[in-house]
Amino acid sequence: MGKIDINVKHVTRVEGHGNIRVRATDGTIEQVEWQVPEAPRFFEAMVRGKSYLDIQTIVSRICGICSVTHSLAAIKGVEDALGIEVSEQTDLLRIVLHYAEQIESHVLHVGYLVAPDLLGQKSVVPLVASHPDVVMTVIKLHKLGNAGMELLGGRMTHPVTVKPGGFSQLPTEAALRQYQEDLKAALPLAGSLAEVVVSLADKLPAFERDTEYIALKYDDYYTFYHGNIASTDTSGTEDIHQFESVVNEYVSPQSTAKWCKWHRDSYAVGALARFNVNADKLLPEATAVAQKFKLAPGACNPYFN
Repeated sequence: MGKIDINVKHVTRVEGHGNIRVRATDGTIEQVEWQVPEAPRFFEAMVRGKSYLDIQTIVSRICGICSVTHSLAAIKGVEDALGIEVSEQTDLLRIVLHYAEQIESHVLHVGYLVAPDLLGQKSVVPLVASHPDVVMTVIKLHKLGNAGMELLGGRMTHPVTVKPGGFSQLPTEAALRQYQEDLKAALPLAGSLAEVVVSLADKLPAFERDTEYIALKYDDYYTFYHGNIASTDTSGTEDIHQFESVVNEYVSPQSTAKWCKWHRDSYAVGALARFNVNADKLLPEATAVAQKFKLAPGACNPYFN
């Protein structure tokens, strides 16, 4: 069979930059690498000496798609360090802001990055002609997430209203209630998009790999924001302040991004990890969708992330 040497640089439809390297001889795989070639950005050094009021504004630039997450993580760190306790209103509005970003980010992932592959197109652009209903659903849901970030964060990316201790500006009650109605009205759209993905799920590779999954865990609900650190490899949780003992960052020669490990050589985070750790906290509607995908705690097909 001879030698095979595949070197794909700058893979498209990923949030960032990545290369894939595969080498094989006579049908035996010798090397498979996912390489991250982006230059380090040194945000940890960048914020040193800066005012605590500016940290969230700086670190939001880590990512334009998930800037709310980076802003809120920085603010929670600052508030914890200074012993600042926020009001219930502030806490709930931040969670709504974060949920809006989850809508925007996950719809972008499913609709713009994954759907073209599953529907046999090179990008989302040809989908406009081949699957216009799917594209319009994706656009409407993506717009809904952006609207929530603009309402509570002051603009659609890199929020300007979130500050240590609270918000610099709050939306009116009428505007919040209107957004609540918009979210309720969008539930059928979200359901229809889920049905599209379910109908295409058999196109995902049937690949499973036993994996340690790590996510936040909270007693009261399915969490994205509060809680301590849980692993599918252990019972109980690790206090969030022990974060560094969990991430265990190290440098790999194939990547400019740091790698992490805890109980094994690597672990996975993200949507599938949250599901595996918190499936019992899903709302009934979300549980029904998971059942359609035949998802159950312990799922280890990374393509279902």
